[in-house]
Amino acid sequence: MVLRSPIRLSQFSRQLARASPFRRPIGPRFQTTEATPTTPNQSTFQRLWNSPVGVKTVHFWAPVMKWALVLAGVSDFYRPAEKLSLTQNLALTATGAIWTRWCFIIKPRNILLAAVNFFLGCVGVVQVSRILMWQRQVKQETASGLVQQDVEDVVKTVKEGVPENPEAAAKSAIQ
Repeated sequence: MVLRSPIRLSQFSRQLARASPFRRPIGPRFQTTEATPTTPNQSTFQRLWNSPVGVKTVHFWAPVMKWALVLAGVSDFYRPAEKLSLTQNLALTATGAIWTRWCFIIKPRNILLAAVNFFLGCVGVVQVSRILMWQRQVKQETASGLVQQDVEDVVKTVKEGVPENPEAAAKSAIQ
């Protein structure tokens, strides 16, 4: 459809805006006046069982299982840094940081999942810093070793190039 005038453009844009599936309805939201489903006469176990993040939901068991990743990362503290994977630990750090924030946005808000993701990010940051410090140390040792080897090669070359009796070498070169 060719739009020939600004009036048609504004009419067309209004029609698109009205037909948008993501448009919120105009007017007040519907709210209930009912009391919360948990009543004070329930026991702690009943409240935990019936909670939206309770024992019978994935919102409880996913963080419980995710603690295994945190414990595996903590056990890697005892491994040498050269045996750790930088990409894997960067992924753990990013996962922890992103999902910690996301746990406070989603409904129901899951504090247990936020806690496990926070500690996962902390473990990842510690491991990434260990790996980067080790890589920097290896690079410095390699550079200092190369400089030392170059100095030894120059000294060896100079010693081989200088004759023991320079005066005799000079006389033989002239003749």
